[in-house]
Amino acid sequence: MSFRRFVICQDIIFFLNMFVFQSLEIKVSCVQLCLQIAAILLATGGAVLSLMNFENSFSNRHQRVGLALYGFMWLQPIIGFFRPERGGKARSLWYFVHWLFGIAICATGITNVYVGLRTYHERTAKGVRLWTGLLTLEVCFLAFFYLMIDRWSYMMKQGQLPVEQLRQIDNRRTYPTTLRKELGMVQE
Repeated sequence: MSFRRFVICQDIIFFLNMFVFQSLEIKVSCVQLCLQIAAILLATGGAVLSLMNFENSFSNRHQRVGLALYGFMWLQPIIGFFRPERGGKARSLWYFVHWLFGIAICATGITNVYVGLRTYHERTAKGVRLWTGLLTLEVCFLAFFYLMIDRWSYMMKQGQLPVEQLRQIDNRRTYPTTLRKELGMVQE
């Protein structure tokens, strides 16, 4: 068997192992890791291209904040490599710092795009209203999506009865609506 066939067979086995035979939690974790690596590599490629192709005297706020963001962006995976074991005392602090850095990087990056649009408008006198509107629309969509994911499990539980009410039904007690009716009759 040639080396190329061996590598292809190995890739197929890896794919089957990761995406067919593993649990959903492992699949999601693997996809998340791949997307994060791709995002860092794309952002690094963008940074290299901007350093090579644009005038980078770092004389304006947009360029300085962008350079700091690239540094902090690479700090995130480094912090991730030093993740303490679950259940340890340092894990909560690590999680908070990692989460806070991630949120701060995203918020600063979005703000920096707005600053860059304003700087572009000042230098070229071209209109950026359309781009600002599209960016605002995207940010609103992402915020809604983020909040939706955060509250998804809570929303799904709204269609289920609370545990206390299930116990009452199981013990053949009266329903809460019946209790309300009886209380209403007593008060009259």
